[in-house]
Amino acid sequence: MGAIFVDETVKKINLTKERLKAAQDRQQKYYNQKHRFVEFQVGDFVYVKVSLMKGVSRFGRVSKLNPRYVGPFEILEMIGKSAYRLLLSDQLSDVHNIFYISSLRKWISDSGKKLSTDEVEIQENLQYKEEPEKILAYDVRKLRSK
Repeated sequence: MGAIFVDETVKKINLTKERLKAAQDRQQKYYNQKHRFVEFQVGDFVYVKVSLMKGVSRFGRVSKLNPRYVGPFEILEMIGKSAYRLLLSDQLSDVHNIFYISSLRKWISDSGKKLSTDEVEIQENLQYKEEPEKILAYDVRKLRSK
């Protein structure tokens, strides 16, 4: 009687383990389909995600209009497969300098998109006047039916 009970319990435990493994594999497959796997190199520049939680000051800033990412910061070292040590600025000296890969975003240089300061004429009251280069299209609309 006792041996039969032990055998049934072992079978149920093995069945539970198999079903748990199948569920984990299925979840892993769906996760991998929707997520990109990024790997950074030492010397790359990245942005760090700032968690925006109500009433919590992150990196000395509190506001919903603050940027979601700060940086760019240089990667000094790869720690394991998914954590990186960054060279943070003096302003962030009280923040731990190791970040998980999910809180990092690659920095892409936008040197071609920079605006020349010669093109913008700033007045003494620190304002500038916008002038259109050309009118692309226009409509004549009748406002009243009189």
